[in-house]
Amino acid sequence: MAEGYVIGVDLGGTKLLAGAVGADLSVIHRTNRLVYGLSQDELVQMIADAMEEIRVAIGAPIEAIGFGIPCTFDSRTGMAVQAVNVPLKDIAFADVMTERLGIPVVVDNDANCHTVCESRLGIAQGATDVTLLTLGTGIGGGLLLRGEIYRGWINGGAEMGHMVVEMNGRPCQGNCPNWGCLESVASGSALVREASLAVARRPDTALGQALEEGRELTGPLITELATGGDPVARGAIETIGRALGVGITNLVNIFNPQVVVIGGGVIAAGELLLAPAREVMMERALAPGKDVVRVEAARFGPEAGMIGAGLLARDMLDGIVTGAIEARPPT
Repeated sequence: MAEGYVIGVDLGGTKLLAGAVGADLSVIHRTNRLVYGLSQDELVQMIADAMEEIRVAIGAPIEAIGFGIPCTFDSRTGMAVQAVNVPLKDIAFADVMTERLGIPVVVDNDANCHTVCESRLGIAQGATDVTLLTLGTGIGGGLLLRGEIYRGWINGGAEMGHMVVEMNGRPCQGNCPNWGCLESVASGSALVREASLAVARRPDTALGQALEEGRELTGPLITELATGGDPVARGAIETIGRALGVGITNLVNIFNPQVVVIGGGVIAAGELLLAPAREVMMERALAPGKDVVRVEAARFGPEAGMIGAGLLARDMLDGIVTGAIEARPPT
């Protein structure tokens, strides 16, 4: 494995998390920035500024940068084609960042980076067939099939958050043109919506009191109060968990994975989320797949995407072909 530092970047619908990753895979400097309300040009500039902050902070050369971004790609052109929850569209992202930073860049879907981390180092280590869902602002999907990340024919695949679970369901969010996507009923955004509706019907609980005191209704607040026993918060998480279970049922029936990994910020709810998801999966999935699959929380939690992106950067330096999109500065 290449020595020296790389940077791993995980760009989500709400925030950017990046860190300098050493040869021992330790993270020595992190930066966390919000991405609300930015144009594409502003987002690209913010990312470049964050990379420069890390480079200055560690005071050592950066050999490569790995980016996980929530986009579909076209490997024929190297373009990041569409993002549902961030302002990126039809941009040669790897080329743009290499030109701005003068450093080799590799870019992949953010959930693929999560999958790289969890399959090599995390809860799915040793498994050859893994499905992964990251639950945050939206839902990302990653696939490891027969030991290799599966991206589809031209790197536009594995968007499992946009499988339809309700044919005539609510419109999906952001730039998705679909209705009834898993993302619309089981993401962090869906959790906040569900809790908002529930607390309006029953405001006389800890969650209602917290909102009356001026606290913002967020996933972390819902999880905090659910863990403390608030029935409205617990009910909202259970509703999301059962919807998630329908999505997991589809993954088990289609891919017969050894492990289904659930990551992203919403997994902070732990078994409050996973127990109802497993229950639905066991009710609705086919044998033998449902009897042998493990449904687990990501071991690296919200840092899995960042570390996985760093691993892809090291792969690039080591000459390992992964199928992610690479760009190098001209020599």
